[in-house]
Amino acid sequence: MMCGEYNGKRGRILRMFRKRNLCIVEGVNFQTKHQRPTSPGQQAGRLQKEGPIHVSNVRLICPRCGLPTRVGKKKVGDKFVRVCKKCSEMIED
Repeated sequence: MMCGEYNGKRGRILRMFRKRNLCIVEGVNFQTKHQRPTSPGQQAGRLQKEGPIHVSNVRLICPRCGLPTRVGKKKVGDKFVRVCKKCSEMIED
């Protein structure tokens, strides 16, 4: 995360919404939903789950230097690969 309450927090991307430019990151941006029991015997209460955040607030962590970084492209042979802007290391998918 780059800004807000969860600045500096690291997590895995659980889901992407490409058309809306949102993603859900594990352990970030918790939202509370109050739920009633809809059938007898069902548990009611407050449920906490991760909410979506804008992709501009998320950075990739470089596996070599371990820092949040921007990503560039570099041509290797006939393919383009992702490259860390800080240490110029190739990033595997």
